[in-house]
Amino acid sequence: MQQSNARLGIILMVATTFVFALQDGLSRHLAGIYDVRMVVMIRYWFFAAFVIAIAKKQSGSISNAARTAQPVLQIIRGALLSLEICVMVTGFVMLGLVESHAIFAAYPLIIAGLSGPILGENVGWRRWAAIGMGFIGILIILNPGHSVFDINALWPLTAAIMFALYGLLTRYASRKDSTTTSFFWTGIVGAVVMTSIGIWYWEPMTPRDWVFMAALCVTGALGHYLLIKCYEVAEASAVQPFAYFQLVFASIIGLLVFGDILRINVAVGAAIVVGAGLFTLWRENARKRA
Repeated sequence: MQQSNARLGIILMVATTFVFALQDGLSRHLAGIYDVRMVVMIRYWFFAAFVIAIAKKQSGSISNAARTAQPVLQIIRGALLSLEICVMVTGFVMLGLVESHAIFAAYPLIIAGLSGPILGENVGWRRWAAIGMGFIGILIILNPGHSVFDINALWPLTAAIMFALYGLLTRYASRKDSTTTSFFWTGIVGAVVMTSIGIWYWEPMTPRDWVFMAALCVTGALGHYLLIKCYEVAEASAVQPFAYFQLVFASIIGLLVFGDILRINVAVGAAIVVGAGLFTLWRENARKRA
């Protein structure tokens, strides 16, 4: 039986975002030296092993976890997430952690906007207004009228769209498959896809960078473990707003470790995007309660 401990759930969610922010910093470091496809491939090897261990524990066997009536949907989900990670990590290298996460924070708004045509959900005028405000926040971040548009901003923006589609497909898959099944397919399909791509970009790594790679793999598994425990002890609606802490932690790492610059328009735009996202979450929870 699922417990209900919102305070513990919030603590676990904040810890999760901190670990994932560390993972982003490690990804940026390694992808700045080695091909991003190789980095993500090795990360997925460890993640697939973690997924198999979780599947055995929660479903009793791998075959039980893998059993699904919608394999094509699960394959598309897993492939989409693995490619989204490649796009986002490339954005970390090309644009920096601060601006990449500020733009990526728009993904809940994209989910809200696409939930109507894809999932058949009703999107009211309040949520459309929040989506519009989020779009204004993105424009403020991009600051198109001040200088030439930075083409590298398309990396996190594309990643946000891809992750939103992944989120919607995950919600659609949950109508027939358990969380364990979807989690299993996410890791296994991602590992297969990235191995088929990344193996062609293999290059030797220094012993020092293998330490960073090991840390990247551990933070990835630890982050997902904390997230699973978070949703075990508290309702998603209670903890989801605190997922925005990843933007804060990643920005701090970008500023202190990589020398990123926090421009005023990025801070203002990110605040608007996060505010619109929080309002969207609140409206969705209010609608469910009603």
